[in-house]
Formats: sequence, C-alpha cells, structure tokens
Amino acid sequence: MDDVLTAVLQPPVGLSSGPWGAVQAADREIARQTAVRARAVAAFAAGRPASADRAQGERGAMSPQQWAARPAVLRPVSEWAVQELRVALSLTAEAAEALLARSLTLVHRLPRTLDALEAGALHPGHVWPLLNEVAPIADDALRAEVERGLLAWAAGRVTTPAQLGDKARREVLKRNARTAADDLARVVRQRGIPVRPDRTDGMAVVSALLTTPEAAALYRALGAYADALPDDPGDVRTRGQQMADCLLDLVLRPTGTGLPPVQVTLTVIAPAGALLGGDAPCEIDGQVVPAEMVRALLTALTGHPLVTSAAPVDVRSASTGTAVEPRRPDSAVEPRRPDSAVEGDPEDGRALQHISPAEAARNETEAGELSSWWAEMARRILAGEVDDSDPDPPPEEELLRWLEHDGAPPDECSDDSPADVDPPPGPDRFPHPDAADAGDGWWARADRAVADAGTALLAAQRALGHAHRLVRTAEHAAAADEATWQAGLGAPPPTAGYTPGAALDRHTRARDRRCRFPGCRRRVPHGGQLDHGTPWPAGPTAAGNLAGYCTTDHRGKHQAPGWQHDLAGDGTLTLTTPTGLTTATTPPPY
Repeated sequence: MDDVLTAVLQPPVGLSSGPWGAVQAADREIARQTAVRARAVAAFAAGRPASADRAQGERGAMSPQQWAARPAVLRPVSEWAVQELRVALSLTAEAAEALLARSLTLVHRLPRTLDALEAGALHPGHVWPLLNEVAPIADDALRAEVERGLLAWAAGRVTTPAQLGDKARREVLKRNARTAADDLARVVRQRGIPVRPDRTDGMAVVSALLTTPEAAALYRALGAYADALPDDPGDVRTRGQQMADCLLDLVLRPTGTGLPPVQVTLTVIAPAGALLGGDAPCEIDGQVVPAEMVRALLTALTGHPLVTSAAPVDVRSASTGTAVEPRRPDSAVEPRRPDSAVEGDPEDGRALQHISPAEAARNETEAGELSSWWAEMARRILAGEVDDSDPDPPPEEELLRWLEHDGAPPDECSDDSPADVDPPPGPDRFPHPDAADAGDGWWARADRAVADAGTALLAAQRALGHAHRLVRTAEHAAAADEATWQAGLGAPPPTAGYTPGAALDRHTRARDRRCRFPGCRRRVPHGGQLDHGTPWPAGPTAAGNLAGYCTTDHRGKHQAPGWQHDLAGDGTLTLTTPTGLTTATTPPPY
C-alpha cells in the first residue's frame, strides 16, 4: 500500500530540459499553490462558524430556499464568510462560494486528491471529475475506497481529465448507484433559467437547466413551430433564428393560446446626449448596450424616430449664460456658396440650423451619390457619350484640364491658375452658352450638370454640418450630465418619513442600479433594500444617505459581525472587513 501511495504522489513523467521543462515546472507549481490555497481557505472558514448566524426560522435569517440549495459542506460555516472572500480576492458571490465549497471539499472529503495535487502528480483540471463524481458519495469509507482506486489507476500514466472523469463515472455507478440517483434529484431541484450578458454588447444569453427529456421536448417543439412558419422568399432568417423568434412570441405574446398577456418593465438608463445621436454607452435592465439600441427601442415604443424637431440647445452657450435664439423650423435657408461658413459653427456663434428628418435623409442620399455622379460624368464626357451629334467635341486633354478646375473652363479660372494652361479653344470647340444651340449642346448640359453638382454639394455640406452639430451637442450634453451627476445635483428633495417617496426611490435605484457591495452585480430589487447610511431618524431619508443593496448584502450589512459600512454624502460607500481590509464603491456613471 505504501508503494501505491508513493506512486500516486509522483508525476507521470519526468522534467524535460529547456522551455518544456520550464513549462512543466510552472504547471506543477500552479498545482501546488492551488492546494496551498485550498488549505488556507479551509483554515479561514474554520474561524467563521455558522453559530454566529441567525438560525433558520429566526427573523432575518437566510431563506429556506437558499438554505436548501446551499452545499452541505458549507452548513457549518457562516454565510458571511463568503463576503470576506469576495472583498479579499475580488470575486463575485458565486465564485467566492464555489471556492469556499471546493476548498472545504478537498480538505475534508478528498484529502488524498489534495495531496496528489500538492505533489504535482495531478494538475487542477484533474480535480474537477473527482469533485463532481467522487466527493458527493455520502459513505465516508466507500468514498475513500473509490478515491484511492482512481488515484492508483491514474498513477504512472498520462491521464487527461476527460479520461479520469469517464473512469470515475463508471466506478461510481458500479459501486454507488444510489448516490447517482440522489445527485440527479438534487440537480432537478436546481432547475432554473439564468440570464447573462453576451460577449457582444446589446445581446444576452438566456439558458434553461432542465431535465434531458424536458430540454429535448422544448427544443423539438420550437423546431416544429419554426418549420410550421409559412414559406416566405423574403425571410432570410436561419432556422435557429426562427426558433428564437418563436420562443419570444410564445412567451411574450401568447394570444393564440388564450393565456393572458404579460407586462414586462425594462429600466433604461441613457444620457441625454445619447438620445441626440451621441455614442455614450447606455443600460437596459443593468446591461451595457450601445446607444443605437436604446434609440431603436424608444423609437419602436413611441412610433417616432429620435430626431430633433427643433434646433438643439447649444450646451456651451447655455452653460455660460449666453442666450441662443433657435431658428424657426419653417424659416427659409439662404443659399450660400459651398465654401461659406456653416451656420451654427463655433466660429460664427450663430444658432444651430434646423433640418427636417426628410431633408436630412434626402441630403444623406444625395451626398452618397455625389462622388459616383462625378466619376460617371467624367467617363461619359471623355467617351463622347454626352452628345453624339456634336461634330467636333473638345479633345480629351482639354476636358481633363477642364475637370481639374472643378468644371470651370480655363478662361474662367482664378487669376492664380497655372500659367501653362492652354488658352480656351475657339467657338467651334466650346460653343458659348449664349449660342442658339446652347439649350441642346453638350456645353449647356455640362453647365447644368455642374450647377446641379454644386447644389448637391451644398446639400451634402449642410447635412454634414448638421451631423457635426448633433455630435457636438451630444458630447456637451453628456459632459453636462456627468458633471451634474458628480455634483449630486438634480436629486429629489428628502422624504419626511422613513420610506423614500416615489421620486426619491426612483432616483436612488436609477443612480445605483446594482447592489453597492463591492463586486456584487445583483440588481437592487423593487420595493425595498434601500438602506439608510445613518439610521433614521438620526439620518435623513435623502439621496446622500441612501444606498441600494441586494437582499443578501442588505442582511449582511445589519447581521454580519465585525463589518463596518460608511456612506458619504456623494454616494461613496466604504466598507471595512473583520480582518481590517478596506474598500470603497461609488455609484456608476450615467
């Protein structure tokens, strides 16, 4: 038996030389430090007994549902030990609880696995199949027997975590079928539908933990709904996209089933500048999304595109107290030369020009077609396609020089034109516009084309100037929003009683959005969990004395022994752990 245990604690292969040897040594050191961390976390947990918590059934204790879902290995440990791990290691609540449970399991239920990990015979990936398959065995003697057999089987050979997992499942099913059934029943009780943000901003993933038959039935039903959709040549969605749309229709619009429709409330946080065309990030239900998605959502809800129906306010002038008179929407716009100053630029100090949505769309289209129009016009002229009846069209090199001068013939160029430009050709080559055939000749058509191009260019410059002004307005509006936010301005007045008024409640939840405990990303629930920094009535029911918490961390603020929460008037929350660690959080920016 000693020989077997010695083999178990030996790495399967020796150390190489050169870079591979360094990689192996680093990997074994990672395994050793993983074991060291597990032992230290377990030792920390031993000093946080559950006897300090409120007992089940006592007011303010952990809910029965949470208590039932908590791993059995954590029952002897205070629920507030997780909070200290979150602060000390910058972990989420879920990750901190998983680390605590994993460390206690290795120390108390899989001690030989922990020894092999510390010796470098296993790497952290090997631990997972043993944690998932062997650790849940309730019988201590049987669990130790299965653990020894698996480690002896893996000793002296290169074994991947997948191979070790297959072997562990076979051994557990062969010797402990009852535990496997209990595990299935336990997981069935954990069924749920979590949601998490996707890697792409503006997208999210909704997953469902179901039994295998339930999941298969749901998937096939959605596929059948997608296949039953009428054939539409214009429908370019994939089958997966159709299934996703069917799922949304069945849940959000169940009119075909006779079920009552549901109402869903979404919280949208968006700076004013983003609604005016800026690119500042926004939030929908606490998830960061692009500004364009918020504009599209509000457009869909209101039925009106988010465009300014009047001249946008010049934030710079407003901030300095300078009166700005907006142009009337129906006022005429004087035509200007293309190189003239664009109205509303900071150089001329005039009001911002209004452009209707229809005109802005038309200008954008014209601006996009302008460059292709010029290229096509030059090609046609050079190819002689403008007027086949012209008996003597100008030579190619003269037309090229003509186009280089923006459509003006050489004799109409400015005085600083290049000296080597040839003099204008005779009337046979360039018929004058006043000639009898001016209305039909190529010169007249080219002249009209140049005039049309100038009009289109002016329209494009106006549209571009309008876009620049929208961006500037959005930037300054966002800056003003952030400055107002940082200064704490715009908060509703305090409420006389303990419970915040509707406006103050809505403001505080919109300000904090998520739980203010460090690292927590749970939403501040509706209908409660706004905590007074200085207890009422000693402290006012005001924005500067309120902070949003999730339910668990709100209980911890009042129950966890040795913690200190200090809330400043600007919303900064400073926390001190029982071991003396200090950290602070501030409300997220708009």
